[in-house]
Amino acid sequence: MFKLFRFLKPYWWQVIILIFATVVQVYTTLMLPAMMADIINNGIMNEDIDYIWMTGFFMVGLTLLSAVTTLVSSYFSARIGTGFAKDLRTAIFTKIINFNILDAKDFSTASLITRTTNDVSQVQNVIIMILVMMLRAPLFCIISIIMAIQTAPDMSWILLVGVISIMGSVILIMSLIIPKFKIFQTYIDKITLLTRENLTGLRVIRAFNNEGLERKKFIKTNDVLTKLLIFIDKIMELQNPLINIIFNGTTLLCSWIGISLLSKDFAYLGNMTAFAQYVSHVMMSFLMMSILFVMLPRANVSAHRINEVLKKPLKISWHNKTHGVPDKTPSVEFKNVDFAYPEAEGKVLDKVSFKAIAGETTAFIGSTGSGKSTLINLVPRFYEATGGEILISGLPIKDYEKKDLMDRIGFVPQRGILFSGTVRSNIKFGAPNATDEQMRKAARIAQAENFIEKLPEKYNSHIAQGGTNVSGGQKQRLSIARAICKNPDIYIFDDAFSALDMKTDRKLREALKEITTDAVVLIVAQRVSTIKDADQIVVLDNGKVVGKGKHLELLKSCSVYQEIVKSQLSDKEFASELKLAGKVAHA
Repeated sequence: MFKLFRFLKPYWWQVIILIFATVVQVYTTLMLPAMMADIINNGIMNEDIDYIWMTGFFMVGLTLLSAVTTLVSSYFSARIGTGFAKDLRTAIFTKIINFNILDAKDFSTASLITRTTNDVSQVQNVIIMILVMMLRAPLFCIISIIMAIQTAPDMSWILLVGVISIMGSVILIMSLIIPKFKIFQTYIDKITLLTRENLTGLRVIRAFNNEGLERKKFIKTNDVLTKLLIFIDKIMELQNPLINIIFNGTTLLCSWIGISLLSKDFAYLGNMTAFAQYVSHVMMSFLMMSILFVMLPRANVSAHRINEVLKKPLKISWHNKTHGVPDKTPSVEFKNVDFAYPEAEGKVLDKVSFKAIAGETTAFIGSTGSGKSTLINLVPRFYEATGGEILISGLPIKDYEKKDLMDRIGFVPQRGILFSGTVRSNIKFGAPNATDEQMRKAARIAQAENFIEKLPEKYNSHIAQGGTNVSGGQKQRLSIARAICKNPDIYIFDDAFSALDMKTDRKLREALKEITTDAVVLIVAQRVSTIKDADQIVVLDNGKVVGKGKHLELLKSCSVYQEIVKSQLSDKEFASELKLAGKVAHA
């Protein structure tokens, strides 16, 4: 918890004002019982009306000052707590967006959402409580005890009984609920996970008529969470009657002992009144601290979960600036590259080597699980190669500064990802300074212009979160337009044409040729028709390169490629392709 206090640093001057206001508030509040005793002892007993009025006016002034300082301390505690939470959420979000794929997999998406929202709220509430109570309550308690002992030493033992009773009840309550807080946060993660999973997979759930099954899973988790909350609330609610019993018992004890002392000396009335008020301040101070002590363990669990994210070392480190000078002509080269997932038994990629140069299209094909997408994800360093070397424009990929590398790459993932906003903001996402003409050209090349022009507001039309208000093909074309608008040195299409019909696919690839004469084009595809015109086709099988060349060359020399082609063509078409390959080989 205390590790997060560094986020209070920007608010140090506000903390100082808060501390000063709190000290003044405590002083003015604790002066009132002493002055009341003074009125009784010196004013009422001596029938001095002027003294009573003078002291009374002074008490009114102190009360007003106490009210003002209370408002000041409340205002600054809320302001500091809100600012603290804002900075903490920003720090978590910044850390998360700098995660690579393997870093993010160490936490579930639902858990990261909960840590950024619910956990930060828990810590924020306790920070506000600490700012309000941590100084105020101990000051009230210590000074009240001192003044109570000075005012009525014969009754001071009552304080000891009250303090021991309150501390015992707090320790009992904390011992019962602290073990439950960590379990509670785990089930909050599960609820978030189930909600997110069901919302994103709603179509599949309905298609398989599994609403009942998903509802049962949710109800089961929700029931456990509810029982935990009921248990925690029951124990925490037990605190109020216990404190009331102790508080009222202490007040009754003060009255009983005080009355017995008054029978001996009626002048003791003022001291007894002041002592009773000081005892109530002590009890209230312990009550405030007990509330804080109950909240603190829960917030401490949240703080630990937040620190897990903030302190997590990144698996991929970047230089502050690019080391060396890349070649002017773009290229991508793999030299004996290996890759294996952490704790996996085998390699996903094994000794992969190829070179892709500007002006040419290099395509990757293979069966499911052959390592095509993993290979392509190594280029923007979403993963880190576990062996070998990757060169971008002649420079090792590890020597690049992050922005420098990413500025060279236009990436289109398998699933088109769109962000809430407009068609314009999505196409210009990677190139915010692009002109409208560049944006329209990108849309035209991506074969997206026709459907955009039919939208009510064309390029200003709204795109829902995740692109749920456009079709899969439209989403994919907008994703391609986004990469084209960036005008990168390296285009990466990770099976990005799968949602396009054959006609649109062909038109898009023809249009791409015109703008990629000075760029590297890397394409992962399942359809042979998408890559048959590529300048270089790399065939993968179980993470190894088993063939490299053009379509007809591979059709003649690579059995794996033959099987892939045969699975996608009729026997007649395949025989025709083989015959054509034979003629090329013979020539």
